[in-house]
Amino acid sequence: MNGLMGEYRHTIDEKGRLTLPARIREELGPAFVATKGLDNCLFLYPGAEWTVLEAKLRALPITQKDARAFVRLFFAGAAECRPDAQGRVLLPAPLRTYAGLDREGVIVGVSSRVEVWQPAAWERYVREADATYAEIAERMGGLSF
Repeated sequence: MNGLMGEYRHTIDEKGRLTLPARIREELGPAFVATKGLDNCLFLYPGAEWTVLEAKLRALPITQKDARAFVRLFFAGAAECRPDAQGRVLLPAPLRTYAGLDREGVIVGVSSRVEVWQPAAWERYVREADATYAEIAERMGGLSF
């Protein structure tokens, strides 16, 4: 089975290293890209997914102010990461600050990427989204289960 999925909680050590579950490390590969995500979480992309996304972002018109701003912030915050032998990955301080990460992170597999959330922010997001889960699915149209 391919694809990133699941929810995990792991501590962040005093050096800013987060231990990634073996299954997640396997899917991300030996090197991946971490960057600012949406909703104040971090996005972690496997190399192949990053390459696809990078091409899409590069194709955006630089004449559009919003496109320029998004691309600048997205790439400026990006960092290549490599897990160590214990499966820990150093999350750069600016990214940890952006996501409000301190001593613990929630690691969420989202098909083609991983998200890393501050635990209280994740719990709040889930609580709010759970309340409208069926409505969200309905608005998305062509989904069939």
